[in-house]
Amino acid sequence: MSREYRKDPEAISRLSKEQYQVTQEAGTEPAFNNVYWDNEEPGIYVDIVSGEPLFASVNKYDSGTGWPTFTRPIEPENVVEVRDSSLGTIRTEVRSARGDSHLGHVFDDGPVDAGGLRYCMNSAALRFIRRDDLEREGYGEYRKMFEPPGGGGQR
Repeated sequence: MSREYRKDPEAISRLSKEQYQVTQEAGTEPAFNNVYWDNEEPGIYVDIVSGEPLFASVNKYDSGTGWPTFTRPIEPENVVEVRDSSLGTIRTEVRSARGDSHLGHVFDDGPVDAGGLRYCMNSAALRFIRRDDLEREGYGEYRKMFEPPGGGGQR
Protein backbone atom coordinates (compact mmCIF):
# COMPACT_ATOMS: atom_id res chain seq x y z
CA MET A 1 0.00 0.00 0.00
CA SER A 2 1.44 3.32 -1.06
CA ARG A 3 0.78 6.26 1.23
CA GLU A 4 1.31 9.96 0.85
CA TYR A 5 2.57 11.56 4.03
CA ARG A 6 2.17 15.31 4.40
CA LYS A 7 1.54 18.07 6.90
CA ASP A 8 -2.22 17.66 7.17
CA PRO A 9 -4.10 20.86 8.14
CA GLU A 10 -7.13 18.79 9.18
CA ALA A 11 -4.98 16.69 11.53
CA ILE A 12 -3.45 19.88 12.95
CA SER A 13 -6.93 21.29 13.64
CA ARG A 14 -7.72 18.19 15.76
CA LEU A 15 -4.62 18.44 17.96
CA SER A 16 -5.01 19.09 21.65
CA LYS A 17 -3.42 22.24 23.05
CA GLU A 18 -0.42 20.21 24.27
CA GLN A 19 -0.05 18.31 20.98
CA TYR A 20 -0.12 21.59 19.06
CA GLN A 21 2.40 23.21 21.40
CA VAL A 22 4.79 20.26 21.05
CA THR A 23 4.49 19.55 17.31
CA GLN A 24 3.97 23.06 15.91
CA GLU A 25 5.82 25.21 18.46
CA ALA A 26 8.68 22.83 19.39
CA GLY A 27 7.47 22.43 22.95
CA THR A 28 8.24 19.69 25.46
CA GLU A 29 5.71 17.74 27.48
CA PRO A 30 6.33 16.88 31.15
CA ALA A 31 8.58 13.92 31.91
CA PHE A 32 6.84 10.89 33.44
CA ASN A 33 3.49 12.55 32.77
CA ASN A 34 2.85 11.53 29.18
CA VAL A 35 1.04 8.65 27.59
CA TYR A 36 3.86 6.56 26.06
CA TRP A 37 6.90 6.92 28.34
CA ASP A 38 6.19 3.54 29.95
CA ASN A 39 4.21 1.87 27.14
CA GLU A 40 5.50 -1.68 26.66
CA GLU A 41 2.97 -2.90 24.08
CA PRO A 42 4.30 -4.10 20.70
CA GLY A 43 3.62 -1.70 17.85
CA ILE A 44 4.85 1.33 15.97
CA TYR A 45 4.76 5.06 16.61
CA VAL A 46 3.78 7.43 13.80
CA ASP A 47 3.71 11.22 13.46
CA ILE A 48 0.38 12.43 14.85
CA VAL A 49 0.14 15.01 12.04
CA SER A 50 1.32 13.16 8.92
CA GLY A 51 1.11 9.48 9.85
CA GLU A 52 4.74 8.89 8.87
CA PRO A 53 6.11 5.70 10.50
CA LEU A 54 8.83 6.81 12.92
CA PHE A 55 9.72 4.37 15.69
CA ALA A 56 8.96 0.81 16.79
CA SER A 57 8.55 -0.76 20.20
CA VAL A 58 11.31 -3.25 19.33
CA ASN A 59 13.75 -0.30 19.47
CA LYS A 60 12.22 1.34 22.58
CA TYR A 61 13.99 1.27 25.93
CA ASP A 62 13.71 2.82 29.37
CA SER A 63 16.26 5.63 29.47
CA GLY A 64 15.07 6.82 32.87
CA THR A 65 14.19 10.23 31.40
CA GLY A 66 10.39 9.90 31.51
CA TRP A 67 9.85 10.20 27.75
CA PRO A 68 9.50 7.46 25.12
CA THR A 69 13.03 6.69 24.01
CA PHE A 70 14.30 4.70 21.03
CA THR A 71 17.67 3.56 19.70
CA ARG A 72 16.80 4.34 16.08
CA PRO A 73 13.94 5.25 13.74
CA ILE A 74 12.28 2.48 11.72
CA GLU A 75 12.41 4.63 8.57
CA PRO A 76 15.44 6.95 8.75
CA GLU A 77 14.18 8.97 5.78
CA ASN A 78 11.11 9.93 7.82
CA VAL A 79 13.12 11.87 10.41
CA VAL A 80 15.14 15.04 9.97
CA GLU A 81 17.81 16.14 12.43
CA VAL A 82 18.27 19.88 12.95
CA ARG A 83 20.83 21.77 15.06
CA ASP A 84 19.04 23.36 18.03
CA SER A 85 20.59 26.02 20.27
CA SER A 86 17.31 27.31 21.73
CA LEU A 87 18.23 26.57 25.37
CA GLY A 88 21.72 28.03 25.20
CA THR A 89 23.27 24.63 24.52
CA ILE A 90 23.72 22.72 21.28
CA ARG A 91 21.29 19.84 20.82
CA THR A 92 19.92 17.97 17.83
CA GLU A 93 16.21 18.38 17.25
CA VAL A 94 14.28 15.56 15.56
CA ARG A 95 11.42 16.48 13.20
CA SER A 96 9.23 14.39 10.93
CA ALA A 97 10.37 14.74 7.31
CA ARG A 98 7.03 15.37 5.62
CA GLY A 99 4.83 16.46 8.52
CA ASP A 100 7.49 18.86 9.81
CA SER A 101 6.38 18.07 13.38
CA HIS A 102 8.77 18.64 16.25
CA LEU A 103 9.22 15.18 17.79
CA GLY A 104 11.99 15.61 20.36
CA HIS A 105 15.78 15.39 20.40
CA VAL A 106 18.49 12.82 19.73
CA PHE A 107 21.54 12.44 21.97
CA ASP A 108 24.73 10.39 21.68
CA ASP A 109 24.45 8.75 25.11
CA GLY A 110 22.24 5.78 24.17
CA PRO A 111 23.06 2.08 24.49
CA VAL A 112 26.43 1.48 22.81
CA ASP A 113 25.46 -2.02 21.67
CA ALA A 114 22.49 -0.54 19.78
CA GLY A 115 24.38 2.26 18.02
CA GLY A 116 24.84 4.74 20.88
CA LEU A 117 21.90 7.04 20.11
CA ARG A 118 19.01 8.05 22.34
CA TYR A 119 15.98 9.34 20.45
CA CYS A 120 14.05 11.05 23.25
CA MET A 121 10.59 11.82 21.86
CA ASN A 122 7.43 13.56 23.04
CA SER A 123 4.37 11.32 23.36
CA ALA A 124 2.26 14.29 22.27
CA ALA A 125 3.88 14.14 18.81
CA LEU A 126 3.17 10.44 18.35
CA ARG A 127 0.28 8.11 17.68
CA PHE A 128 0.80 4.49 18.73
CA ILE A 129 -0.49 1.70 16.53
CA ARG A 130 -0.67 -1.69 18.22
CA ARG A 131 0.86 -4.68 16.47
CA ASP A 132 -2.56 -6.28 16.01
CA ASP A 133 -3.95 -3.12 14.36
CA LEU A 134 -1.14 -2.56 11.84
CA GLU A 135 -2.97 -4.07 8.84
CA ARG A 136 -6.25 -2.34 9.63
CA GLU A 137 -4.47 1.02 10.00
CA GLY A 138 -2.54 0.61 6.72
CA TYR A 139 0.86 -0.24 8.21
CA GLY A 140 0.83 -4.00 7.55
CA GLU A 141 4.36 -4.02 6.14
CA TYR A 142 5.67 -3.42 9.69
CA ARG A 143 4.04 -6.56 11.07
CA LYS A 144 7.17 -8.58 10.21
CA MET A 145 9.13 -6.64 12.85
CA PHE A 146 7.15 -8.49 15.51
CA GLU A 147 7.41 -12.01 14.11
CA PRO A 148 9.96 -14.45 15.49
CA PRO A 149 13.12 -15.05 13.43
CA GLY A 150 12.33 -17.49 10.63
CA GLY A 151 8.79 -16.17 10.14
CA GLY A 152 5.71 -18.23 10.80
CA GLY A 153 3.69 -15.31 12.15
CA GLN A 154 3.54 -16.78 15.66
CA ARG A 155 3.28 -14.42 18.60
